[in-house]
Amino acid sequence: MTDRKNIYFFYKESTSIHKNLDNLINRITENGFNVVNDAQDANIIASIGGDGDFLQCVRRTRFRDDCLYAGISNTNQLSFYCDFYLDNVEKMIEAIVENQMKVRRYPVIEVTINDGPSYECINEFSIQSAIVKTFILDVYINNLHLETFRGDGLIISTPTGSTAYNKSVHGAVVDPKLTCMQITELGSLNNNQYRTLGSPFIVSEDKTLTLKVAKEGNEHPIMAIDNEALSVRQVEKIQIKLTGKKIKTIKLKDNTFWHKVKRTFL
Repeated sequence: MTDRKNIYFFYKESTSIHKNLDNLINRITENGFNVVNDAQDANIIASIGGDGDFLQCVRRTRFRDDCLYAGISNTNQLSFYCDFYLDNVEKMIEAIVENQMKVRRYPVIEVTINDGPSYECINEFSIQSAIVKTFILDVYINNLHLETFRGDGLIISTPTGSTAYNKSVHGAVVDPKLTCMQITELGSLNNNQYRTLGSPFIVSEDKTLTLKVAKEGNEHPIMAIDNEALSVRQVEKIQIKLTGKKIKTIKLKDNTFWHKVKRTFL
């Protein structure tokens, strides 16, 4: 981090944040860092808030892979993307000065709809029926037709996203050092007539997942990337793949992904 000195802070306006943020800015400038007003001028981007704020920060700053992202919690709890407390400035300064940090690299998913616009996400892409009717999707891995899914929808998550929506529907928790995507079913229909794989499955980084929507009233499904909804009508085909881009985040050396899993769930 010695060659990265320009920091941009992303946060929602509030009096409580400003009180501690002013102290943080004073301390980091004393240690040779510069606070910039434009994220494009930064080589460190710090989000203040929770995991949702971190996801918004990465999205609003366009998933930059040429800078470091840091998550700073403004509550008394750490989370998966937040390694620092806003009200403990000295701990942050100590971690910077004494080189107590490591860089983690998180994969990014790219979602392309109807061969048109593409969207990026670092947690998950989800697609669900918008009407009270079984959702039908033809699922392809590269050119192989794997199954015809019938049910409520699908979640396609990164390893870091595996602990979010994916886990709540009994998907696997995946180590983020594995570059892969996980596909998890929502309310799949399995009987003597219709059959899906019926369990979450993981594909490697060189695979492209294609979903083709059956034209039976569900051409306008409910779709979301991370914590933002997508509004696209007449959806026929969706392609999902890993971009090869990695979002670099600053983590404390003694706070690994599995430390966070234990702290959060156990």
